[in-house]
Amino acid sequence: VQLQASGGGLVQPGGSLRLSCAASAFYAIGWFRQAPGKERDWVSCISSTDGRTYYADSVKGRFTVSRDNANNMVYLQMNNLKPEDTAVYYCAAVIGGWGPLKRLDQYDYWGQGTLVTVSS
Repeated sequence: VQLQASGGGLVQPGGSLRLSCAASAFYAIGWFRQAPGKERDWVSCISSTDGRTYYADSVKGRFTVSRDNANNMVYLQMNNLKPEDTAVYYCAAVIGGWGPLKRLDQYDYWGQGTLVTVSS
């Protein structure tokens, strides 16, 4: 499984970006981010079985994860971005995963990240 997060860039505070990750419907997908000098933190995930979504408190109400199974894509819509959202964002996958998968070791596959910079 090869994963690649894409869609990052530079955006002003309050702006929006949509990240994409190519992934089969058989996989639960998690989004993580890593700011400079900090640990990689869980952001959100979407289950493979029932499509349930889960969010970290820091992004709840601003980020939305979704999947397009027909095209094997998962998206992370990020609205009302804040400077503290600046990080490299990664998507990760585990086959058949469900529930709030918040730990790095719960995922089997990782892609290269995409940089999101929120700055005026």
